[in-house]
Amino acid sequence: MSGLLIRPRIRPRVAVVLVYTAAMCMNGLDSTIVNPALYTIAGDFGRPLSAANTVETAFLVALAVGLPVAGWLGDRFGTKWVFLGALTAFTIASAVCGLAPDLTTLVVARAVQGLAGGLLTPVGMTLLFRAFPPHERMKLAKVLIVPTALMPALGPPLGGLLTEHLSWHWLFFVNVPIGTAAVLLGVFGLREHVEGPEGKFDTVGFWLATPALGLLTYALGFGPSQGWTRPAVAVSAALGSVLLVAAVLHQVRAKTPLLKLKLLADQVYGSASALAGVTAAGLMGVLFVFPLLYQASLGASALDAGLSVFPEAVGLMLASQVVDRLLPKLGPRLLTVPALLVAAAVFATLAIPGVAENAWSVRGLMFLIGLVLGTAVLTVQISGFESIGPADMGQAMGLFQIVRTLGGALGIAACAAVIGGGHVTEAAADPGPYRTAVWVTAALVAAGALIALRLPREAPQPPPFDDEDAPPPGEGLAADEAPAVKG
Repeated sequence: MSGLLIRPRIRPRVAVVLVYTAAMCMNGLDSTIVNPALYTIAGDFGRPLSAANTVETAFLVALAVGLPVAGWLGDRFGTKWVFLGALTAFTIASAVCGLAPDLTTLVVARAVQGLAGGLLTPVGMTLLFRAFPPHERMKLAKVLIVPTALMPALGPPLGGLLTEHLSWHWLFFVNVPIGTAAVLLGVFGLREHVEGPEGKFDTVGFWLATPALGLLTYALGFGPSQGWTRPAVAVSAALGSVLLVAAVLHQVRAKTPLLKLKLLADQVYGSASALAGVTAAGLMGVLFVFPLLYQASLGASALDAGLSVFPEAVGLMLASQVVDRLLPKLGPRLLTVPALLVAAAVFATLAIPGVAENAWSVRGLMFLIGLVLGTAVLTVQISGFESIGPADMGQAMGLFQIVRTLGGALGIAACAAVIGGGHVTEAAADPGPYRTAVWVTAALVAAGALIALRLPREAPQPPPFDDEDAPPPGEGLAADEAPAVKG
């Protein structure tokens, strides 16, 4: 009887799924929800739009800064409490953003949000992947796709709706009840895992890798709109590149590096990480440039252009169903290579003259992009970690997120360079450069198909799953848990 009284009402693995999904939805939504409100924020504070843009600058740079240390923190202090600490900071910072009396307070609080968000994604995925052994992770496709696909796509229309009918303050207030509930659930429902890092903290690696990622993110994010020759952008790009090279050289030689770059030598994980960077470059590039092409071809409004890419999120949601069913039958290589080739063909179709002028063709092609490219991305994300043991999971997740983040930034920067550098915010009369940029994204995705040839035909034999990581008796994937696990 006493055993029944102390048994938690929510099983730990169900709690992991619920807390992870809530936190990642908040993080994914906040990456795009503020963009439509920047003009209103600038007006409310009596500042120029260029000053309001620092709200997003602070978030993106701080997010990149948090990534290198995420794996070490999770191993050192425990994934549960690092994740919940980051989620608490993100929630409190959201409240401060909503209550901000001036632009300076908003920018600082936004930076705290970004720093916490940089920890949330890799540590959260580490929690999730440690809770489920490799043979069960295909069921996570439905969980992973919600924050990575639906929330960023919902950001712009939801941001515009809240700003127009309530106020921009509600862009941040919506996080507070969700974050509070997720933290409370995590405190009582999550299981702790402290891996314990080997050796001392890599101080040199930290001071090389952290500013390198922050500076490069700043340069890649604002070089296209502000001009690559602007002193702040040029210095950030040059110094960030030098620090990144130095960081890589140090990490390879260090006994206990901050980032275990040697993990990339594993064929499966290394190929998956490279694919994550290339596919992120292609997807973020096309989502950046196609709305501009849509406006150039049709003279559509910015809102119409933003809504034109929304079917991509619907396709991604369906892709989670495809991966769940086909990956066990076809294996990573046979599922990923054709998906990437079809995705490249769809990208190229968007660049054909006359296609962008047809709204329904655009919606259909965007849906296909989400379906086929989402299938490849989810396959890579799930199968890429099957050769990684629990002890290295935190490090592997952090490194994977860094590669994907930089890949996305590089894809946007490449497209911006093709369409004209500092004038990317205005649709030109000639859609030619925009079509060329879309061809560039198609080439990136096609190159990913070559990398995908290195993936195994069948899932590799996973490393032993430690007994301490296995769910206790009675916490398997019982039938009554299936709806919660599948999201």
